[in-house]
Amino acid sequence: MRSHYCGDVNKSHVGQEVTLVGWVNRSRDLGGVVFLDLRDREGLVQVVYDPDLPEVFDVASSLRSEFCVQVKGLVRARPDSQVNSQMKTGEIEILGTALTIINSADPLPLSMDNFQNNSEEQRLKYRYLDLRRPEMAQRLIFRAKVTSAVRRFLDGEGFLDIETPILTKATPEGARDYLVPSRTYKGQFFALPQSPQLFKQLLMMSGFDRYYQIVKCFRDEDLRADRQPEFTQIDIETSFLSSAQVMDKTETMVRGLFNELLGVELGEFPKMTYAEAMRRFGSDKPDLRNPLELVDVADLLADVDFKVFQEPANDAEGRVAVICVPGGASLSRKQIDEYTKFVGIYGAKGLAWMKVNDASLGIEGVQSPVAKFLTADIVNELFARTNAQSGDIILFGADKSTTVAEAMGALRLKLGEDFNLLQGQWRPLWVIDFPMFEKIDGGFHAVHHPFTAPTGITPEQLEADPVAAISDAYDMVLNGCELGGGSVRIHNQEMQATVFRILGISDEEAKEKFGFLLEALRYGTPPHAGLAFGLDRMVMLMTGSSSIRDVMAFPKTTTAACPLTNAPGHANPAQLQDLGIGVLKTEQPKAE
Repeated sequence: MRSHYCGDVNKSHVGQEVTLVGWVNRSRDLGGVVFLDLRDREGLVQVVYDPDLPEVFDVASSLRSEFCVQVKGLVRARPDSQVNSQMKTGEIEILGTALTIINSADPLPLSMDNFQNNSEEQRLKYRYLDLRRPEMAQRLIFRAKVTSAVRRFLDGEGFLDIETPILTKATPEGARDYLVPSRTYKGQFFALPQSPQLFKQLLMMSGFDRYYQIVKCFRDEDLRADRQPEFTQIDIETSFLSSAQVMDKTETMVRGLFNELLGVELGEFPKMTYAEAMRRFGSDKPDLRNPLELVDVADLLADVDFKVFQEPANDAEGRVAVICVPGGASLSRKQIDEYTKFVGIYGAKGLAWMKVNDASLGIEGVQSPVAKFLTADIVNELFARTNAQSGDIILFGADKSTTVAEAMGALRLKLGEDFNLLQGQWRPLWVIDFPMFEKIDGGFHAVHHPFTAPTGITPEQLEADPVAAISDAYDMVLNGCELGGGSVRIHNQEMQATVFRILGISDEEAKEKFGFLLEALRYGTPPHAGLAFGLDRMVMLMTGSSSIRDVMAFPKTTTAACPLTNAPGHANPAQLQDLGIGVLKTEQPKAE
C-alpha cells in the first residue's frame, strides 16, 4: 500500500511518484488549496491538493485529524521561501493526485498535539492514540534501536541469547512475588520471576559461559516514576570472568550505545566505594553532576553545649554532617523552613543553618540560631572544611548516620536543582565494595541478593563477623540513577549455605526453596559473575523522559492498573473452582 514512509521522502525523490499511508496530523484549507500534514512512525510530510482535480479535492476537504488515508502524488521541491528547516521533509512537498480514505476517525478523546495536557489516565486509557504522537513514537523507535545495538554487541562478544522460565518458584529478591495458581496442583502456586537470577547461574553450571537475555521481570511492589510491576532487564551472566572484567565489558557496551545512538562519548567510568559514596553524597547512586558534598564535622562539635550536635557527635552510630551551598545566604527564613520540612520527610528532626554574610569576619560575620553554641575556632574550621565564602549558607544534619545520609543526601539533590548547580550532561560511575549485609530490625538482610559472593574471606570468617563483610558487587550509576547492578556469585556450596544461615533461612527452608541450587553447587560449578541493566530506566535517561511509563508501550498506572484493558479484573467463578481458589470479599468503604 506504500512506496515510502512519510518521514523518509526527501529532495532526492523530487520528480518521483510516491504512495504514502498514514494519519492526518493536520488539515488546512488556504484560499482554495488544501494542505495535509500526513504522519506515520517516521515523521510528517506535507501534501498539497488543488482544485484541478475536483473529486480528489472534495475528499481532501472532508478530512479531519487522525483519518487513516492513502495518498498518491508527485514529489516536488518547495520554493526557498517555504522551506521548513524544522521538519525532516521540510525541503519538499507532495502534489496529491489521488486520495483514499482507509478509515475515518470519530472526534478524539484526547489532544494529539505536542503541547497536549491530557491526564495520565487518559493517555493510558487511549494508549493506541497517545503512541501515535511523534514524541511517543520516537521513544519506542529509540528503545528498539537500543535493544538492537545491545544484541549486536553481545552476539559479537560470544554471548548466547537463552530464554529462562516465566513460571517459576518464589525467591527472596526483596519484593513481593506475583503468584500464578496451578490447576493441576491445587493449592500450589508458581511465581513470576523477579529476575532470572537462579536460572542464569544454573546455565553457567551447564557450561554456557556467556549468556544474555532481554527479559520481562515482575515485582509486586509500590510504584514510583521509575518502577513498574512488569519491567525489562538486559540480563547478562558469564563464567570465568572477574568483576573487573565484567565491568569493563559492560562499560564498553554502554559507552558504545551512547556513542552510536546519541553521539555522546561518556569516557572511562570512575570507580567509587560504597563507603565513600555514602560519606560524600549520602547515596549509593550519587549524581556527580551536583558539586555539593556532605562534610563530616562531628569531631568539631563533640564538646559543644548543644545536645542536638553533641549527642550524635559522641554516638558511634551517629553523624553530624554539613552541606555548604554557594549563594545560599540569600534564602529567606520561609525558604529555610521549607527545606526543614523537606528533610523531615526522611526522618530528620530539624535543619540547623548558618549564613556566611562575611567570611573575613569569622564568627562575627555569620548569622545563625546555633552560633551562640560555637566558638570562633569551630566556625573558622567549618569555613576551611567546606570552603565557605561570603554569601554562602551552611546546613547541618545531626542524627543517626542512616538518617543523616538519607535526609542530607536528598537535600543535596534538591539544592542542586533549586540553585541550578548541575554541571555537565552525563556523569557515569561504578559504585563498588558494598557491604554484604545490612542489619534491619535485629536481623541481617542481603544488600544485593543472597547469591552474591563476599570478597576475600572464608565461610567461617563470614559467619564470625557478617557486618564487616564486603561483597564483590558493583552498580553502574548515571546521573544519580542506577542503570544496572551485578556481582560475582557464590560458587561454593558451603559459602552459600553460610549466607542462608546468616539471613535466618533455616536448613529446612533452604532445602525446600533452594535445594536444587545447593545440589547443583556440588558438581563442578565454575566461578561466575553477571549484571542486569534496567532497559526501561536506561531508555528513560537516554531520551530525557521523566518516567519509564513514557518509554514503555503499554505500562501500568502507579496503582498497578491498566486503564486500557481495565486489568486486573475478576476471574470466572468456574475457573476459580477448577483452581481450588476462594475469593475473600472485602468490605468496601462507605461513601460519606
